[in-house]
Amino acid sequence: MGGGAAADEGGGAVSGVGMGVEWSFVVPLHNTGANLGVLLQAFRGVAGVPRWELVLVDDGSSDGTFANALELTRGFPAPVVLVELARNFGEHAAVLEGYRRASGVLMVNLDDDLQNPPGEAVRLLRHLASTGAEAVYARYAVKRHHWVRNAGSWAVNEITSFLLGKPRSLYLSSMRAVTAGLRDRIVAYAGPYPYIDGLILGATNRIEALAVVHGKRMSGVSGYTVRKLTRLAMSVLFDFSVMPLRLASVLGLCMSLIGAAALVDVLLEMILVGVRQPGWGSLMGVLALFGGAQLLMLGIIGEYVGRAYLSVSRKPQSLVRSVAVRHPQGRVVAC
Repeated sequence: MGGGAAADEGGGAVSGVGMGVEWSFVVPLHNTGANLGVLLQAFRGVAGVPRWELVLVDDGSSDGTFANALELTRGFPAPVVLVELARNFGEHAAVLEGYRRASGVLMVNLDDDLQNPPGEAVRLLRHLASTGAEAVYARYAVKRHHWVRNAGSWAVNEITSFLLGKPRSLYLSSMRAVTAGLRDRIVAYAGPYPYIDGLILGATNRIEALAVVHGKRMSGVSGYTVRKLTRLAMSVLFDFSVMPLRLASVLGLCMSLIGAAALVDVLLEMILVGVRQPGWGSLMGVLALFGGAQLLMLGIIGEYVGRAYLSVSRKPQSLVRSVAVRHPQGRVVAC
């Protein structure tokens, strides 16, 4: 790593900076670029809080974000844990990896674009510390995301309410604070498609929300594309609920009833009216209806089978290339 880096004894990955850390700020980074200096400067202004650490997880950036983070954290007022993933695994996998490396009693994750200011993260942690909650979500009075991400977030929240029993009054934002106890329960998940909010909802019912300020993005555009939002929605559908299978069963039952009703109609017509020339359009319509329903059910079953195969074959949730811990004194421990 340079800079007087020393190898950690045993060569294993570190999970934090040692005992005594009370708060951990976890920030996933992806092609953060020039904004990294602004982000770190905002954290340098954090004052009047318990002993804290900053956990930066580079999620497969291609612009040298990890190397820049090593350089820009020189003289940082708090310990910094820097994690470099081998490629881009997605925000949820990066945040989970950050949770694993954090050593705080309480921790909060926030985006790298300063739409979640560190001061608001401090408010979440204070609220978590003063209540009996195990998780606190940020609630935005005014959201400043692009309308595509807002629409995707709304859809994911609606799906989560339907499938996982999430209260509709609770908005699952990407900024959340959790206790170490809850963290320990959710990081045990090793599936290839993690969804942190689904893990939290399945691990605790002590969840609260706090109104915070949602700032403007520093620059650039959100990394959440339509494709990534679709993949996230599919994770909610297929990784944390069997409801789609049940819906497929209901759909199959409905199609069977429609088919039975159509057969009864044909028999009655033959008895009462006699045989008629069958209509080509109606025949093709019925075939398309039943064929589409069968393909839909096969697709749902195939999605579950595919994800089960990936889990059994142990597809990695994330792969860590390197970890470094920078202490306030400037010493870097590379692992």
